[in-house]
Amino acid sequence: MAKKLVNVMNTSFRDGFQSVYGARVKTADFLPAVEASVEAGFTHFEAGGGARYQSLYLYCQEDAFDMMDAFRETAGPGANLQTLARGVNVVGLDSQSSDIIDLHAKMFIKHGMTTIRNFDALNDVRNLSYSGRCIAEAGLRHEVVITLMELPPGCSGAHTPEFYMGTLEDILDDGVPFDSICFKDASGTAVPSKVYETIKLARQRLGDDIHMRLHTHETAGVSVGAYKAALDAGADGIDLAMAPASGGTSQPDFIVMWHSLRGTDYVLGNDSDEIDVDKVVEAEACFKECMKDYFLPPEATAVEPLIPYSPMPGGALTANTQMMRDAGTLDQFPAVIAAMSEVVRKGGFGSSVTPVSQFYFQQAYNNVVLGPWKRIAEGYGKMVLGYFGKTPVPADPEIVALAGEQLGLEPTTRNPRDINDEDPNKGIEPARKMLADKSLEITDETIFIASALKEKGIAFLEGERPDGVRKIDASAGAAPASGGANAYTVEINKRKYEVEFDGGKATVNGRSVDYSIAESTAGAGGAKVATGDGEVVNAELAGQVLRLIASEGDHVDEGDVLLMLEALKMEIEVKAPCAGTVTSFFVSGDEAVAVGDALVEIAS
Repeated sequence: MAKKLVNVMNTSFRDGFQSVYGARVKTADFLPAVEASVEAGFTHFEAGGGARYQSLYLYCQEDAFDMMDAFRETAGPGANLQTLARGVNVVGLDSQSSDIIDLHAKMFIKHGMTTIRNFDALNDVRNLSYSGRCIAEAGLRHEVVITLMELPPGCSGAHTPEFYMGTLEDILDDGVPFDSICFKDASGTAVPSKVYETIKLARQRLGDDIHMRLHTHETAGVSVGAYKAALDAGADGIDLAMAPASGGTSQPDFIVMWHSLRGTDYVLGNDSDEIDVDKVVEAEACFKECMKDYFLPPEATAVEPLIPYSPMPGGALTANTQMMRDAGTLDQFPAVIAAMSEVVRKGGFGSSVTPVSQFYFQQAYNNVVLGPWKRIAEGYGKMVLGYFGKTPVPADPEIVALAGEQLGLEPTTRNPRDINDEDPNKGIEPARKMLADKSLEITDETIFIASALKEKGIAFLEGERPDGVRKIDASAGAAPASGGANAYTVEINKRKYEVEFDGGKATVNGRSVDYSIAESTAGAGGAKVATGDGEVVNAELAGQVLRLIASEGDHVDEGDVLLMLEALKMEIEVKAPCAGTVTSFFVSGDEAVAVGDALVEIAS
């Protein structure tokens, strides 16, 4: 019997990086592994998009368009280089207007990409329609997506084979052009039997000519079984990664999948050629050498049995744990994951993939830290109110009402793109103005950067490029010449930080940072202290001060915004608890704060 060639996309350098390293990997460090992968026979790579777009600007000191150019040069002109887009969000931190969605496709083909995989976490085809047409019209291959996950035990109403076939019919009825279709399970929770039935029904509906593939993660421990079920049902391709960016929160390893298919009719390859597993072993050795200096979070390599109860995607899990590790709040992660189950149950069953997965996590974090449903996270609130599209089932009415009250918004059924097109702060012209106001070069690339990343994109273009890459300091464990202790556990506001000092560097919770020590001037009046005559506003969440809104001496009313914090990818407004005069700010922009830190004092 003839063997069936299974088309493999190598996800190591996008989803692998995002799932294992929080997407924070520098281009020059991994290109030798791309070259080794090409020599092993890979011709289909995931080369960007998703969080690997913004992470390069925010953490890696690099331009994502430069990275894509370098990837194309290394992979060669014939490689199928694929990126990931989030429908109307494309690769931005927020959903975008029509002109930016169109510009996204034009910029990505200009910088060497071949295919864009395009998904919407709510499976609202309105969010795929225009973006898919822009991708096709730009000359790219459009891989349209139906997003999968398993509902928490005891839930029903969506995420069944019949539900997914309804989404497929919506795609076909809309007429959006596509070259292939992917069933994408970012949390790795869809059970193999459901995967089998879904793809079998899709194959019957679409016929034999449409390329169909499954994407999943190993987080819940069933990825190999899901892939085998997909292949038996008629899928043409699957996504695999290479060590050290494989398994755990990432895709299963190529060698693991190869081994699981031994003795079957399936072989793994690209185009018409089988990939030589011995050469993959050599490529993985090269890749491990490339990544040997990067901090590998232990949670990235683990299977988490409780993920089916709280479907956190692998691509978001390590990004969140790393942010919590930096903030000294990692001890709260198990409680947040446990709280996610209720958040998913009440949120309308959007698939747990960006941005919805982050909405779930943010709301669960708020519920743990601030109390159940005391504060609705903005993204979660807008989702249940309909501002990102229609959720698969209606969200809990009490949560919808609470979100509307806290955010000051009415529920909507409007097309999200129409809302974005009416927003004066979104689109090419507002981005152009942001650039002009800062006397920055105006090109299609800088316009897209400014629109996708807002103030952070402008800061990058101005030269503010903080290094957020987490590498291991090989000398951190060495004893200093003086023979004194150089490793400490520092507890601040009940949060523990593991700190090591050596040679002018400090390693804090696995991250190498510069430090300096100087004599305190607090005793001489250098530090601000509360007067005791006003009300002190303390940080409810650990995070980073983005900007101060009010100024010392300002009169504020109750509810006025005093400053903005960033925590777990959220921008959080810190509001005045009472009317009065701002007497002191105890923090400044870019300053890290812990739970309970004093932020501002208001005298009534």
